[in-house]
Amino acid sequence: MSVTATIVMGADGCTSLNGTSTQVTSPADRQNFLQRRRMVDCIIIGGNTARNEPYVKTPVPLVVISRQSHPNLPAAHVWNIDPCDGVIRAAKEFGENILIEGGASFISYLLDKNVIDSLELSLTPATGGSDVFDFAKYLARADSLDEKKVDGTIFYTAHFKKQK
Repeated sequence: MSVTATIVMGADGCTSLNGTSTQVTSPADRQNFLQRRRMVDCIIIGGNTARNEPYVKTPVPLVVISRQSHPNLPAAHVWNIDPCDGVIRAAKEFGENILIEGGASFISYLLDKNVIDSLELSLTPATGGSDVFDFAKYLARADSLDEKKVDGTIFYTAHFKKQK
């Protein structure tokens, strides 16, 4: 199984402005984001992301892990289970190449539980938002780290070894 998490954040660590990531993202991040989603078997998001982000259409099955129903996402699979169990179930039902597109707390939870193999983080110049992601903590734990800069956005790819 391959589990990749992706998150966009501003220079101050914010992952949302006015409740959504659309004002934090950049054109380079958006292009990377759209390309990445076409290469996976399934996308998993948390309930907060489902409520605040535009997930009307995705190129692969969408799983929402939440305790609430999400009527605005009729095509989504909504599971009221632990996120770690959701990743295992999604791999069994849709394929082993999983993409996590959650918020700071959702991704932090999965990183802390050692479920994520790689973290793809986009750092844009945006500032002044909320939902801060402690990216330095997770990049410091990476077994390998790649960095590239495209049009003012820094892209980090951190790889983690699974702990038994």
